[in-house]
Amino acid sequence: MKIVILLGPPGSGKGTQAKRLQQTFGLAHLATGDMLRAEIASGNALGRRVKSIMDAGELVPDHILVALIRSRIARPECRHGFILDGFPRTVPQAEAFDRLIAEEQLPRPIVIEFTVFEPELVNRLSGRFTCQTCGASYHDHFHRPRVEGMCDFCGGHEFVRRADDQPEAIRTRFRAYREQTAPLLDYYKRTGDIPLEVDGMADIDGVTRQIEAVLGGVAQR
Repeated sequence: MKIVILLGPPGSGKGTQAKRLQQTFGLAHLATGDMLRAEIASGNALGRRVKSIMDAGELVPDHILVALIRSRIARPECRHGFILDGFPRTVPQAEAFDRLIAEEQLPRPIVIEFTVFEPELVNRLSGRFTCQTCGASYHDHFHRPRVEGMCDFCGGHEFVRRADDQPEAIRTRFRAYREQTAPLLDYYKRTGDIPLEVDGMADIDGVTRQIEAVLGGVAQR
């Protein structure tokens, strides 16, 4: 069983690589944002509580996030392991997850850090846009529709850009990452789960090869 934690700033490619790892290694992809949205959509008591918290603009408490993760990892799709994407974000969350690991007698996590060059990543993110109909992703410079103004997949003509993909908003998210999440690197060094670095600025296939090499190296230890 493998537990993989992906650390990196917004837009560093964690979600894309998690989906590839899911297919290659049979690991479940646990993205906290998706989990929270699914809980809200369920309409159950916890989902209603999460919705009220998020609607108020507040952060979902750590104990709720840990409870969601505990519930998910008990499912059959996590029997070979799972990838955490978006959690932990802070040292207290990492400490709470370590307690969960100990209680469930799970293996120590493999921590992978995506290193990036922030100015270039700002350019990457600020050029993103999606089809409003099907959600297909495009980019001003790297991946435009084959026919200008028409989605390659559904033929839609309406495209949208995320408000938080504006350059200044991106820089604000990077600052939050450095202040809150970067201390996790020191935490995992202290616990002995030394973060393994991959170059997040490489192309998608290149990053995938780096991660597969890292996981292969861990398996051979």
